[in-house]
Amino acid sequence: MEKIEERFANLNIVKRSSGSKEPTYLLGIDTSKTVQAEKENLVAVLCSNGSIRIYDKERLYILREFSVYPGLLNGVKFANSCDSIYSSCTDGTVKCWDARLASEKPIQLFKGYPSNIFISFDINCNDHVICAGTEKVDDDALLVFWDARINSQDLSTTKDPLGTYSETHSDDVTQVCFHPNNPNMVVSGSTDGLVNVFDISVDNEEDALVTTCNSVSSVSCIGWSGKDYKQIYCMTHDEGFCWWDLNHLDTDEPITCLNIQDVREVINVKEGTLEYLIGGLYHEKMDKLFVVGGTNTGTIHLMSCTTSGLIHVTSLHGGHAATVRSFSWNTQDDSLLTGGEDAQLLLWKPGAIEKTFTKKDSMKIASSVSQRVRVHSNDSYKRRKKQ
Repeated sequence: MEKIEERFANLNIVKRSSGSKEPTYLLGIDTSKTVQAEKENLVAVLCSNGSIRIYDKERLYILREFSVYPGLLNGVKFANSCDSIYSSCTDGTVKCWDARLASEKPIQLFKGYPSNIFISFDINCNDHVICAGTEKVDDDALLVFWDARINSQDLSTTKDPLGTYSETHSDDVTQVCFHPNNPNMVVSGSTDGLVNVFDISVDNEEDALVTTCNSVSSVSCIGWSGKDYKQIYCMTHDEGFCWWDLNHLDTDEPITCLNIQDVREVINVKEGTLEYLIGGLYHEKMDKLFVVGGTNTGTIHLMSCTTSGLIHVTSLHGGHAATVRSFSWNTQDDSLLTGGEDAQLLLWKPGAIEKTFTKKDSMKIASSVSQRVRVHSNDSYKRRKKQ
């Protein structure tokens, strides 16, 4: 544990994003997965104003910006084999842009069914299949699938769905996450509290459902972890954390490794408090699952996940001035990108010489953004503390 503690604690800010005309929360971050040494390394950031900004990673300059109107974008993801960038939209489409082209027009448009409002999505590891989750409309909360491959025989930029899963969630599908290495495995999470694992190589939804786990609360984040990524974890909108081991599905061992109703009530943070969870990261080299959280004044906490609980490892101070909403951790060089409600994108690197920056004042952003903002349930937290 000392090794990761030293690495994380040794992170210093090497670059802060250049300011933009419109202050905006930075809600999601993804980095280009293609290795092109002669070209800039790209970073895509989802903003609360409904746009996606493309940055040069080392300089943190905004290279270009994609936006949609009407509709709001949810999630941001680079393809695994090229510099295409994807996002789902409340207008009932998943959009794909070429991150290296200045054109705001998507190069591909994946259309849903007429009533679909997409609030989550992912693309599988071989870039063949896209899956998006919908808000509940009438009695339907759907997972919608498309073939993402470009067909040289069909030059149409618009694609219709392959089909849907409609029976396994009863409320908004807030999260979709494909397996990092197996293109057929996908996990979904919902405000109904259920986390479902599917094998999409199987013909029908009932048989494709591998297992259902119950977080007993609205799911805000899901991911894969463990050796060969045979485990899944989830976080909830009221700061709960669950961790399940799929290796135990065919054994007598319990599938649940950890279930914490409210991490804020049980975590012991050195010299501080935890006010919310941001996300998780499985570190392959260390075979460790880490959970990232923070404070409303911008401190970032790193926690290690064990079957006996979450253990605070270390914290990063002095970067953000407000709630941190997103991060992207490069496990190859242990660099870290963070984005927050102070409209700042920061690049941290281990052992780097820290440059002098003026910490930006916290920004109050207009209430029109409120529909994009994740609400942390401080009231319920205080209520439970009193009991």
